[in-house]
Amino acid sequence: MIEIYTDGACSGNPGPGGWGVLILQDGGEKRLCGGEGATTNNRMELQAAIEALAAFPEGTPLTLHTDSQYVKNGVTTWIHGWKRNGWKTAARKPVKNRDLWQALDGLCSARAVSWKWVKGHAGHPGNEEADRLAREGMAPFA
Repeated sequence: MIEIYTDGACSGNPGPGGWGVLILQDGGEKRLCGGEGATTNNRMELQAAIEALAAFPEGTPLTLHTDSQYVKNGVTTWIHGWKRNGWKTAARKPVKNRDLWQALDGLCSARAVSWKWVKGHAGHPGNEEADRLAREGMAPFA
């Protein structure tokens, strides 16, 4: 099984931000990171998940660990209602970050993704490395 850890970081919210991905596969590790000059923490959390899934072909079974309840709950629960309601929240407001949610939804629909939440900044090695990568991705923009 492929284990993935993702994280996003932002210096200010909004502000410069970064995303990080740690991939554990076949006894090896792969690291991805990037960032933007003006973004939000939630956008970077979503971008990390998008980049992680995009790194694998359709049909690939993956376990993705995130410390973002926003991402995990959004992709496993809230998104179904948003799509039913024409990308509006229960309060009939437009869904924030719709572009990224739609990209993530498309990637998820073509892969077998198991979503796991992990407590952030609690010493979990995979999450700590994803956080380090997110900060590395943010560094050129900070």
